[in-house]
Amino acid sequence: MSLQIKPANSCAFDQISLGEVMLRLDPGEGRIRTAREFKVWEGGGEYNTSRGLRKAFGLKTAVVTAFVDNEVGHLVEDFIMQGGVATDFIKWREDDGIGRTVRNGLNFTERGFGIRGAVGNPDRGNTAASQLKPGDIDWDHIFGKLGVRWFHTGGIYAALSATTAELTVEAVKAANKHGTIVSYDLNYRPSLWKTIGGLKKAQEVNREIAKYVDVMIGNEEDFTASLGFAVKGQETLGHIETDAFKTMIEAAVKEFPNFKVAATTLRHVHTATVNDWSAILWHDGKFHESKKYPRLEILDRVGGGDSFASGLQFGFLQFNDAQKAVEYGAAHGALASTTPGDTSMATRKEVEKTFGGGGARVVR
Repeated sequence: MSLQIKPANSCAFDQISLGEVMLRLDPGEGRIRTAREFKVWEGGGEYNTSRGLRKAFGLKTAVVTAFVDNEVGHLVEDFIMQGGVATDFIKWREDDGIGRTVRNGLNFTERGFGIRGAVGNPDRGNTAASQLKPGDIDWDHIFGKLGVRWFHTGGIYAALSATTAELTVEAVKAANKHGTIVSYDLNYRPSLWKTIGGLKKAQEVNREIAKYVDVMIGNEEDFTASLGFAVKGQETLGHIETDAFKTMIEAAVKEFPNFKVAATTLRHVHTATVNDWSAILWHDGKFHESKKYPRLEILDRVGGGDSFASGLQFGFLQFNDAQKAVEYGAAHGALASTTPGDTSMATRKEVEKTFGGGGARVVR
């Protein structure tokens, strides 16, 4: 049974995401603490899916977010425009001069190498996006009048403040009302929850949002921490066997029968730069597994899961096929891990070549 997705010719947008977009400062092969220069990118867990769908797969996408109306805000806007993602729904906040009341988010991220894991050091308190609240966005106009086939958001944005959690609930309810498919990436981050109620609050917020989600995405830590589903005998978070994850998903879809799809990447971390990589997707009572990418060599792991999510969305939006969705997702996520920055630099042809069995020989 396929998803009930609106036809493309009835909607202004194939996909819209809700989330914060930060300026990423990347020290390249070095470390944050010793850097003398940074390369800058844009990135955000929810937005990254919209950019991947636009740049890699050619779909019409937009992002709902907010920035301070200053030079940094417009720098991030310029990155978004370069990515082809529509900026129609960006909210601009007045600059107070020094960021006392509102500011733009920064994300210092180093890639890691070998035995040294990647490190993220976000500086995002009191940001414009975190201050968005219910009533700020005209969802009926977006989902009803304009029309959207797919809406995506996630647990990172919902954790930024009490009002972003409320706004996320408002958004997924409105999307449901207008027949838009809702996907949600749990993306549990302990650092975001630790001062606002911790694990208990994370589960309270995410379980409320989960009631309105069609496509739930997350790894084993996400399903355990954010929704409270644990696998018997799985005492530690980290690598989990496929069969154990299947058991967890079966429990989740039993409690949340509105889940039409549940999916995750499966990663075994040998080192920061060598991972086994694959994905699994549940749909209509069946599990679909992707091609396996053993000992995948990783340049920058940040955003790999978001590229998995956007590839999955493309598989459903273009073909409404679960097996194709998991293949596009796994291959896109793997390719995104081979390039720097949060966002994908892959093309649709490269993705199809990757899961179709193409090799890494030079293309001339």
